[in-house]
Amino acid sequence: MKKIHGLTVLVFIGIALTSAYLVYRTKTGFVGVIFLRGYILTSGDADYYTSVIMEAYRNDSVKSVVLVVDSFGGQANYVEQVYLNLKHLKTKKPLVVLAVNALSGGYYITVAGDYIISHPTSLIGSIGVVSTAPPLLIPSETILETGPYKHTGFTRLYFFNNLSRALDSFISSVVESRGSKLKASREELKRGLVYLGTEAVRIGLVDEIGSLERAIEEAGRRAGLASYQVVTLYRPRGGGERHYSWSNVTVGLLQNLHPPPAIYYIYLNALSLTRESQPTSTAPSTGWGRAIVDLSHGNRASWWTLDALLSELSKRNVTIGFMASWASVVKSLDNATCLIVALPSKPYSEDEVNRIEDFVRKGGVLLLIFDPSYEYLGAEGISNYVVTPINSISSRFGLSYAYGFLYREEGYYGIYRNIPVERFLDDELFKGVERLVLFTAAHIRSSLGVAWTSNSTFSSAAEKRGEYIVVSRLRWGNGTVIALGDTTIFSEPYSQVEDNYVFVSNLASLIANATKRLSKADNVSILKPNLPVGTVKVYEINEDGLTYTLQWTRASELEVKVERMGKVTRYFYVNGGLRRWVSEDAECTYDKPLPEPPYPLTLGSSWSYSTSFNLRVGGVSYEGLLTGMERVEGFERIQALDGRTYFCAKVSVEIEEKLFTDGITVVTSTSGFYWLSSEAGTVRQEVNISRRYDNSHAGSISREMILRTIRKPGS
Repeated sequence: MKKIHGLTVLVFIGIALTSAYLVYRTKTGFVGVIFLRGYILTSGDADYYTSVIMEAYRNDSVKSVVLVVDSFGGQANYVEQVYLNLKHLKTKKPLVVLAVNALSGGYYITVAGDYIISHPTSLIGSIGVVSTAPPLLIPSETILETGPYKHTGFTRLYFFNNLSRALDSFISSVVESRGSKLKASREELKRGLVYLGTEAVRIGLVDEIGSLERAIEEAGRRAGLASYQVVTLYRPRGGGERHYSWSNVTVGLLQNLHPPPAIYYIYLNALSLTRESQPTSTAPSTGWGRAIVDLSHGNRASWWTLDALLSELSKRNVTIGFMASWASVVKSLDNATCLIVALPSKPYSEDEVNRIEDFVRKGGVLLLIFDPSYEYLGAEGISNYVVTPINSISSRFGLSYAYGFLYREEGYYGIYRNIPVERFLDDELFKGVERLVLFTAAHIRSSLGVAWTSNSTFSSAAEKRGEYIVVSRLRWGNGTVIALGDTTIFSEPYSQVEDNYVFVSNLASLIANATKRLSKADNVSILKPNLPVGTVKVYEINEDGLTYTLQWTRASELEVKVERMGKVTRYFYVNGGLRRWVSEDAECTYDKPLPEPPYPLTLGSSWSYSTSFNLRVGGVSYEGLLTGMERVEGFERIQALDGRTYFCAKVSVEIEEKLFTDGITVVTSTSGFYWLSSEAGTVRQEVNISRRYDNSHAGSISREMILRTIRKPGS
C-alpha cells in the first residue's frame, strides 16, 4: 500500500505539473500587431492585408491582435474585403484597434474591432461614399454590345440609389459594431463629419483615448494572458506594388485605377478634387441665331450641357448661335431675342454688362445659368472666387449667386445634394409643374424669387436651414431676366426627372414668344410696376437737412399705407387712380381720381389732370382745386441704397394745389422729377415745394427721396 500510495503521489504531482504547464501555455503567448497604412486602392493592397490577417488567424501562438489603422479608406470592394476578414479573425481571437487616423473606409475597417482606442487628435469618421459616375454610352459600329448598359454598368439616375445603398451598408456596420455605445444618430453619421479622437469618444465612435502600449495591454487582457510577447505581423509584398498615401491620390489616379463607375469608402479633401484641371468642352462658334449662347468668357457651356433647352427652342423655330468672341455677341444681339450666359469662368467688364443691360431693357430675354459643380467651375473659375464671373452680370439686375451648394439630409432624390423643389410662384414658367429636382444647385440671393426649396434645405456654405431661391425672374425695362442655379436640369437623363422637362419646355416657350422691340431709344418703355399686395418699400427722406424714413406698404389691391415720423396715411384707389387719402387729423377726397401714368411709358409720354377736391381738417371742410402735368424726359439707371440698380423713366412733374379758406387762397406748388421703374415703382424723387397765401410767399422746402429697400411677398 505504501508503494501504491507513493505511486499515487507521484502521479498526482505529475498531473499537477502537466496541468500547471498547460495553464501556463494558455496564459502566455503572443500579441500580434498589424499595421494598416495608407489607401487600399488595388487588389494587391487588399490581398496583402488579407494574407497578414489570415496568418494571425491560423497561428495558434498569436492569442490576440492589435490593428493599427492610419488610413483614409479606399475602393469599396477592397475595404469590405479587409473588414470581413477582420470580423472572421475576431471570432477566434480578440481584436483591439488603435485608430491613429481612421477616415471613411479606414473607419469602416476600424469598427471590425472589439475595442477601439485613438489618440486625442486622431482624425476619426468621414462616414460616407465617393464615386465616379458611369459614363454616357456613345455606341460604336466596331465594338458591339448586347444591352444599353453593358459598357456603363448602371443608368446615371440609378447610380444615385447604389450610392445610398453603399452608405447604408457602411452605417449599418458602424451601428452593429458600436451598439449601445454609439451616441450619434444615423442622420449625423450620414453627414460625413470628421471628429477628433476626444470627440469620437464622446459620441461613441471610439472607446477610449490611449497609446499603442495601451492597445497591446488591452489585447492581452482580453485574451486572458498573464504574460505575453509582442510581435509585428507582416508578409513580404510584391516588388511591383505601389504604396498609395494621401500625398499622391487624386481623382485622376482613381479613374485610372478603376474606370467609372466605381465606388469608394474614401476621404478626399477639396484640394484633391481641384488638384487637376478637368476642362469641359464647349461648342464651336456658329452663325447668327435668335437665341445667342455666349462662349466669349470661358463659358463652360455646350450643346451637351444645354441639350434639352436648345432642342425645345429648335422645335419652336428659334435658331441657336454659339458665339466665341464678344464682338460676335454684340453684333448678333441686334437681331436676337435671347442671350444665354451659362457658366462663365471670366468676369464681364462694365461696358459689356452695359451692353447686356441695353439688350434686356429693349425687350430681350437674358437667361443666367450657374452650377456649383467643379467640372463647370474648373480651376480657372475657382481662381476667380468661384461665383464672381456670373455675378459680374447678375448683380446689375439685383441678383447674386451664393457660394456653396444646397443639400438635404432627408427627402432627397437619391443622394443628399439632389434637391426637390415644390414651391413656385404663379408664373408661366411653372405651368403644369408640381415638382422639380435639381442636381447640385446654388441658391440665388434675390427679392424676386419664383421657385424655392423647402425649409429642410441647407446651404453648404451658410450651414443654415431655410427656404432658398433657386429660380428668379424679373422684368427689366421691356425685357426679362431669368436666373437658375443648376445646369444639369437641361441635359438628359436629368431633364426627364419629375416635371423637369415641363419646366424646360415652358422656358423655351417663353423665349420663343418674346418679341424684341426695336433698338431705337424712343421705343424704350417702362411697364406698369409689379407691386403685389404685401409689398413693403422703405425710403430715406431728406427735407432741408432733416432726415427720416418713410415706409410704403401695399395693404390691398385698392389701398396703400404710408408711415412716416409716427404718422400713418392711407391712400385709396379706384381703377388705378387715387380717389381719397386719410390721416389721423385730415381727410381728402378728389372729385375725379388722380390718374396713374399711361403705361407703358415711352420717351415723350405726357399726361395732365385737373380735379376739385374736398379737404376736411378738425371737422372743418375746405374746397380746393388740383392741376398737374407730367412728362417722360428720358431713361436712366438709378441705384437704390441697398446697392440694386433700376432702369427708370425720368418723369418731370408740375402740380399746383389751390385751397380756398376764410377768403384766402393757399397755393402749394410742387415741381421737380421722379424716377419710375417697372420693378419697384418710384425709386427716387427730387422736388421743390413752395407755398403762398394769395400773392404772399409763405416758404418752401426741398425734398429728396431715395429707395432704401423693397420686399415683395415670397422673397
